[in-house]
Amino acid sequence: MMEQDRQIADVIAKEQPRLRSFIRRRVANESDVEDLLQEVFFELVRAHRLLLPIDFVTGWLYRVARNRITDLFRKKRPQSFSEAALETENGELLEVEDLLPARDGGPEAEYLRNLLLDELRRAIAELPAEQREVFVAHELEGRSFKELAAETGVNVNTLLSRKRYAVLHLRERLQNIHDEFLEK
Repeated sequence: MMEQDRQIADVIAKEQPRLRSFIRRRVANESDVEDLLQEVFFELVRAHRLLLPIDFVTGWLYRVARNRITDLFRKKRPQSFSEAALETENGELLEVEDLLPARDGGPEAEYLRNLLLDELRRAIAELPAEQREVFVAHELEGRSFKELAAETGVNVNTLLSRKRYAVLHLRERLQNIHDEFLEK
């Protein structure tokens, strides 16, 4: 038991700074960052105590962190496209930001990031005007459906429907890019 405790303590000491940084890039509130970090390590201790097999601890920690972040956003506000998850073949959730190379990954990563962002812009441009306007206003400008309905005179349910179709198109359109990117 003491050996297990030492192993867990070593993993926590090694992974805590990077995991905190990973969570902090996705969660603005510092107390939420710390709460999520503690939840992830609690899950690690719990899994270890229950003798659950964890093949790759680092990957497991990030998957638990990503899931806890998703849970946090679901509790706090409605899901937006940028938080809408894509699933890998293993059922792991990926956010749009996870599909892009890191900003500090060097010239090649920056080139790929810009390439993917250009593809996203093209996919948005392909949307019918009504869907594009709702999507851009809600997702990129952060405007509420109630505000948009008051401004345009269009029913909130119609706006929701337009955004839903936009999201479905973008997910389908960007799935190919996602698949190609993961192959590399």
